[in-house]
Amino acid sequence: MAVGILVDCFFYELGHSDFVHSFFSTISYHLEKEGWGTKYPLLMNDLYYDKLNWQNIPVAKANLIEIEQELSKYSPESVIWDIDDISQKPPWGDQFSSKVTNLANYFATTDGKTFFEVIRTAMDVAEEDKCDMKIHKL
Repeated sequence: MAVGILVDCFFYELGHSDFVHSFFSTISYHLEKEGWGTKYPLLMNDLYYDKLNWQNIPVAKANLIEIEQELSKYSPESVIWDIDDISQKPPWGDQFSSKVTNLANYFATTDGKTFFEVIRTAMDVAEEDKCDMKIHKL
C-alpha cells in the first residue's frame, strides 16, 4: 500500500506503509529518548497520527533539518524497522544499495529522492498554499 504526504490535492509518494513506519520508528528510537513524539511532536504526533497545520510548518521544517543531520551520524545497520518490536528486520536484511551511507539517506522513494527531500517539498507547498498536510494511504 502506497503512503505519502497529501497537501490539498497534491500527493507526494513516500513508499510502502511499513517503510514509512520504519522511518518514524527510526527517528523516535534514536532521537527521542523519552519516547515517541516527546522531542518532535509536530512530526511524530501531528503529522504521523493526524495532520500538520500549515502554520506550524516553519518549526516542523527546522525539526526535519535537525533530524536529518542527526540521522546522518548513524550507520544504515542502525535502522529500526518497527519501534514496537525492535527485533524485526527489514525484508531485505542488511542488503542495501551502496548509495545508502547513513540513516539520513536510507529512506528513499523509488525515484531516488530521500524522504527528507519529499517531505520538505510537501512542506514548501503546504506553507505557500496555506494548506495542512497529512500522511495518506492510497
